[in-house]
Parts: sequence; structure tokens; C-alpha cells
Amino acid sequence: MRAAAESVSVFLHTEAGEIEIEVLVDQAPLSAGSFLAHVDAGLLDGGGFYRTVNPANDNGSPKINVTQGGVLSDAEGLPPVGHETTEQTGIRHLDGVISLARGDVGSGSGGAFFICIGDQPSLDMGGGRAIAGDGQGFVAFGRVTKGMQVVREIHGAKTAAATEESYTAGQMIDPPIRILTARRSKTRSPASPR
Repeated sequence: MRAAAESVSVFLHTEAGEIEIEVLVDQAPLSAGSFLAHVDAGLLDGGGFYRTVNPANDNGSPKINVTQGGVLSDAEGLPPVGHETTEQTGIRHLDGVISLARGDVGSGSGGAFFICIGDQPSLDMGGGRAIAGDGQGFVAFGRVTKGMQVVREIHGAKTAAATEESYTAGQMIDPPIRILTARRSKTRSPASPR
């Protein structure tokens, strides 16, 4: 029989409530590893959810619904990791999936992530929502298992119109909703019995 797939549960204790995330270590080892490294180093403690994107304020195309969070200072994050496409991992951007935010391919790290609100296929490899037309999509590495009501509450938070970048205008949560602590505990995925 096949060994159980390894996953790790991470609990984000936020000002809005608790969010539990299943991090799929076996399927997306680089991205999951980067997120867990940020958790283990305490870098997400005091971070926050700082951006929310919906069809009404989205300045890109196709329109998406996501809430972005992570460390609040670029100086606090760990180095970026290699890009794992959705074709490689098999993890699609469905409702509640967590993924690395990025600029260029290979610039993502666990210090900046987003959670999908509803299915977002345009964020998958070849899905149309690409940085500089690279077609590589974003790196999904886990999913919310408890607390989607908290994620949706954060997604509906008040935003400020003024930003330094026109791309994020009207999307920045004001003030950010803080992540008080981020902790993990090992579990085995029930989808892959021993």
C-alpha cells in the first residue's frame, strides 16, 4: 500500500478569527516549504491580511476574488523559491486554496500568499491571469479546512483607494487585519490511507 501523503495543518490566529490551512507538502514541496519556514521562524506573527481583490476593484484581467496576506515588511521575508506550476502540483485554484503571490517566475515566497474566494481558474498555469504574459500561473500549495467565514469577512474589509501602484489602487485593506500568530501541527492526509 502507498504511504500517506504528508500534509501539515497551520493555524492562523487573526484579529478576525482563526483560519486552519492544510499545507500540501508532498504536492508542492518548494512552496509549502517556504510557507512553513516563514511560520516556523515566526515571521507571520504580527503580519497581516493587507489586500483584497474582487471584480469591483480588480485592475487586472480576467477579474478575480482573492485576499492577500503575509509579512508586512519586505525586509522580513525569506528568499524566494522556484516556481511550481499547477500542472506540476495538480493543485488548482479552487475556493479556499492558498497560493504564493509573485511577480516574475521564481519570485514567490511564503512571506506573501493569497486565498481564493470561489474558484479562480484564471490563476492556474495557462489560465490567462499572468504576470507579464508569462502564462505560468501562480503556485497553489494548500487549502483552508476551517475558517472560510473568517476569510470571507477579511475579503469584505474596508479598503483605501490610494496606493503607490495603480495596479493595487482600491485594494489595500485599511488598516491591515493582523495575523497574531501562525503555528503548525503535523497530520496525515485522510485522502491517502496507508
